[in-house]
Amino acid sequence: MTEIKEACGLFGAFGAPEAAYEVYCGLYALQHRGQESAGIVVSDGRNILSAKGMGLVPNVFNPDSLKPLKGEIAIGHVRYSTTGGSRVQNIQPLVVRYEQGLLAISHNGNIVNAKALRRAHEKSGSIYQTGTDSEVLAHLLARPSHQKMRHPLPHCLQHLRGAFSFLLLQKDRIVAARDTHGFRPLVMGKRGKTYFFASETCAFDLIRAEYVRSLEPGEIVTLTRAGPRSDYIEGPPPLRRAYCIFELIYFARPDSIVFDQTVHNIRVQFGATLARRHPVEADHVISVPDSGISPAIGYANASGIPYDRGYIRNHYVGRTFIEPETAGRVEGVRFKLNVVRDVVEGKRLVVVDDSIIRGTTSKSRVQALRQAGAKEIHLRISAPPCRYPCYYGIDFPDSKELIAAKRSVEEIRQYLGADSLAYLEPEEMLACTVHSAKDYCTACFTGDYPVPVRMPRGKMDLEEDISAASGRQQRSRRG
Repeated sequence: MTEIKEACGLFGAFGAPEAAYEVYCGLYALQHRGQESAGIVVSDGRNILSAKGMGLVPNVFNPDSLKPLKGEIAIGHVRYSTTGGSRVQNIQPLVVRYEQGLLAISHNGNIVNAKALRRAHEKSGSIYQTGTDSEVLAHLLARPSHQKMRHPLPHCLQHLRGAFSFLLLQKDRIVAARDTHGFRPLVMGKRGKTYFFASETCAFDLIRAEYVRSLEPGEIVTLTRAGPRSDYIEGPPPLRRAYCIFELIYFARPDSIVFDQTVHNIRVQFGATLARRHPVEADHVISVPDSGISPAIGYANASGIPYDRGYIRNHYVGRTFIEPETAGRVEGVRFKLNVVRDVVEGKRLVVVDDSIIRGTTSKSRVQALRQAGAKEIHLRISAPPCRYPCYYGIDFPDSKELIAAKRSVEEIRQYLGADSLAYLEPEEMLACTVHSAKDYCTACFTGDYPVPVRMPRGKMDLEEDISAASGRQQRSRRG
């Protein structure tokens, strides 16, 4: 069980008689991507209405709150905060008014040059209404010079650095856009004449829609009554693709297709690789629910050691890593899992988890197994050690808080109190993927950042000079 916050969730529906309800269902399926807040914006072709609030999707919305949201076009968002605090004004979709009318914005990712752009806008007289990085796109679109363009969005998006998947709503259309590196997933589906966009394909399964395809990195798809139209972000092509490997390790639901792979299948491969590379004699393989289940199955199948349920999850407790306050996370950790004593008492255990971030949660889980009478505890982690912060939409803490940044594997083992500890190596993990290894972002393991960022003085102080970054990339291209 990791202790990280994960990516937000996006869902959109176009041409649906009850678009708001379709989005409600889609957000429900994507609740695992953020539980801090939820919002829906709908258009009937003339008017744009919104409803949003703090909390889980079923707590924010009910039949009474959805009833006024009439229209066939809608987008929605479930959020946790990476930039911008946990405040009502930061709930997405953001709705802004500019020369072209009302515009709703939903964003998944992190724009690393957002503060530099914001400072420039505010110096020229712009007033920001929220603390989120997503709002910079609205200010770019509202600039008079961009308003004169026939299609300003491809031009505006080239100014953004970092990770972004956007859903934009105007009264007669939805626009979906993905950054040129492809950090975050964004997929398109269809049911009859109705089109859908989502962060993950599992949202299509709930509403019985067919998965059509993933948006390409840098692609912009505009949906109107005339059908879908594809454009691409202006500017030079990126130096590389950078699919976030943590989507496959942890973020996405196992039943989703992400970056052209079924998440469950690749996690099973992770576990099987762990078993071959780091075998151990044991009585049971157990998993830390939920993202440790698939690799634990893979480990058990490859090793021949029977899989059993050593932990039982309380499903009425939220995912602890996305609680916005530290106190909430700590309390959630205490209530989330319970040990099955009869399974672990006197047994040698292989405990499979997806990652270790700070180490505090993993240590408490090892202690719980010891208290229940486990004879041996062998931790197997289906990812490499996390040694570097993420600047692209994952709330990895400062390096000072990452246990692997300051300890060796043996020192981590001693801190956790396990009998043995083993991780996948980056090359072992990437060997399980369908794309080339160079197409994945592994910065949190290797420190190889695909988009240049200025290292922060403090947490979330992510600033970058656009021209300097562009110059570095151009010089790199010239060799």
